[in-house]
Amino acid sequence: MRKFIQKMTFSLSYVGMFFLIPMMLLTTGEVVGRAIWSRPIPGSMELSSYMLAIFVLLGIAYTHQVGGQVRVTMLVSRIPEKAALVLQVLTTLLSLFIIGIMAWQGWVKAMEESTVSDMLRVPQFPFRMLVSVAGLFLFLELLLDLVDSVKKLIRS
Repeated sequence: MRKFIQKMTFSLSYVGMFFLIPMMLLTTGEVVGRAIWSRPIPGSMELSSYMLAIFVLLGIAYTHQVGGQVRVTMLVSRIPEKAALVLQVLTTLLSLFIIGIMAWQGWVKAMEESTVSDMLRVPQFPFRMLVSVAGLFLFLELLLDLVDSVKKLIRS
């Protein structure tokens, strides 16, 4: 199960990364269009914000998987290992609670969503649903961390 979750998280991050290149090209085209011809690309800000949301949301769980998030170890490095593990379990449980609410509310908001964007008339539903998908995979990654932390705590 662990391998499947990690592989899915990795795959989702690749989907998110796929949107990075078009976003960069669109932004470059926007800058060049404004600088040379004084004509922006219609809807480029809207599209860029959607692609950025996709990139960020689909990369959150993978960032956690590889330990790419910022950690402050000033306190944890000074306490006994068992206490640090207990603290890790507690913070992971709190994170699971918060991310669980985020995934649940993302789903609720997505199901209620019927609006479209102002300029390009892009439906908002898929982007609201991404919050729930990202939350689900981050929840699963945190659950894997919780299992590992509890195993370490039991062994120590």
